[in-house]
Amino acid sequence: MNIHEYQAKALLRSYGVPVSDGRVVLRAEEAKTAASGLDGPLWVVKAQIHAGGRGKGKFKEAEAGEKGGVRLAKSVEEAEAMAKQMLGRTLVTHQTGPAGKQVNRIYIEDGSDIERELYLALLVDRGSSRVSFVCSTEGGMDIEEVAAKTPEKILSFSVDPATGLSDFHGRRVAFALGLTGGQVKQCVALLRNLYKAFLEKDMEMLEINPLIVMK
Repeated sequence: MNIHEYQAKALLRSYGVPVSDGRVVLRAEEAKTAASGLDGPLWVVKAQIHAGGRGKGKFKEAEAGEKGGVRLAKSVEEAEAMAKQMLGRTLVTHQTGPAGKQVNRIYIEDGSDIERELYLALLVDRGSSRVSFVCSTEGGMDIEEVAAKTPEKILSFSVDPATGLSDFHGRRVAFALGLTGGQVKQCVALLRNLYKAFLEKDMEMLEINPLIVMK
């Protein structure tokens, strides 16, 4: 079963994973109130569809504007206008195919002061039937593109179910991502929470892109 970004973030928050605060809206007139309930002063307005590549996607309808499905608003009024542009429109990404997918939900979340964007995913390795971690310093972009152009920037390893996840795995990921100091401890805790959610919810894939380092 595929779930939307806002649903995934609510689930991860329940497992102690730090995520930005956000609100989901179904109608454009709800957007201003939703954005007003967040701290600001920047808001990220995101189309919710079951497909990746939303930021680089394009809408079929001219009324939606030329920007993709992830937009940055500098006021609650701008967030409302963006929601109005996208709701009910058809977003085409490299994963939707030419038909695209209709946007019936918008997720508005607090903008973050980002220093670095990383990539982290958990998935079931079909060959070994083990849970595998995939991480990269090249976050915020299509991981398939990274794999094709710079495969050396992707680290992948599996967890032995007999011994389970250990702090060693967290430190290994942290060092691979260039994290230092207190960030290493945070990464260890993050992986434990993600791994627990992955197992308890019987997931096939859990992708965080981008995993951000705050300034």
